[in-house]
Amino acid sequence: MRCKDAVSLAPAKNGFRKPCVVKNSAQQPSDASREPSWNRVREFRAGIQVAKCVPPVTTSNSLVLGLEEGDDHPDRDAQFRHINECVKRALATGRPVISVDTKKKELVGNYANAGQQWLATKQPQRVKGHDFPGPEVPRAFPYGIYDLGRNEGFVNVGTDHDTGAFAVASIRGWWRFEGRHLYPDTGTVLITADGGGSNGSRLRLWKLELQGFADESGLTFSICHFPPGTSKWNKIEHRLFSFISSNWRGEPLRDYETIVNLIAKTTTAKGLKVTCRLDRRKYPTGRRVSDEEMKRVNLKRNTFHGDWNYVIRPTS
Repeated sequence: MRCKDAVSLAPAKNGFRKPCVVKNSAQQPSDASREPSWNRVREFRAGIQVAKCVPPVTTSNSLVLGLEEGDDHPDRDAQFRHINECVKRALATGRPVISVDTKKKELVGNYANAGQQWLATKQPQRVKGHDFPGPEVPRAFPYGIYDLGRNEGFVNVGTDHDTGAFAVASIRGWWRFEGRHLYPDTGTVLITADGGGSNGSRLRLWKLELQGFADESGLTFSICHFPPGTSKWNKIEHRLFSFISSNWRGEPLRDYETIVNLIAKTTTAKGLKVTCRLDRRKYPTGRRVSDEEMKRVNLKRNTFHGDWNYVIRPTS
């Protein structure tokens, strides 16, 4: 925007000159034709008028919001309703309902951990300035099982890889350490899980390992997967994992013992209890499940979205 006013220096008292605005001889635009959204700020520096055009835009220091989950599936809401009905029926009859997922893998070492904590004044913890580790740096893979009916969590911290075998081994550990004592008369376990990851709806190894566990324990597993792009709706995310992250905020995860202790000490005002154990077993990647192996899986698909909802029963 061009400034229409010119400035001349007129004599003033005491030897100083003061600026005198002289209107341009060109026809001035009417008030209606001027841009109403611009304000003119004038500053006088050594007798020169500097005109600035400042847009009246309200700004604030803001963070980004991770709210976009991708395109919605046409049956997204219908699947949510289906999961809700299955969970309500199972809880009403006293059957166990567990929400499962793998938490974000963590670097093990003297690395910075997001968040702040109360420390003595001017005595911050010293950590490494960069976290670009090589493959030799150990990782932790916390796989969680959250019991919806009892508000209790079980976390199996793996040290190798997050695979379908590791996911089922974590559920097996929960059943052996806690589940069979809490639900001695049950024959069915309802599992709500994400649609991807080590317990994904299309992962063959996940289903094959569940079949093996069903044959060992005699349990029937009813699985409901959340639709694509809705992983944050899984109960374990905001009833267990969020409190674990809050409990260890600002604390460097220097070794596996620190990770296990911090997870086990997680609690909430509503009485959340968490059990944690370390799993040092190997879970190699690249395991391919053949068609012949899949034929041995005693899987029955639900009439509504059998790819997301199915039951695995013991073969014997």
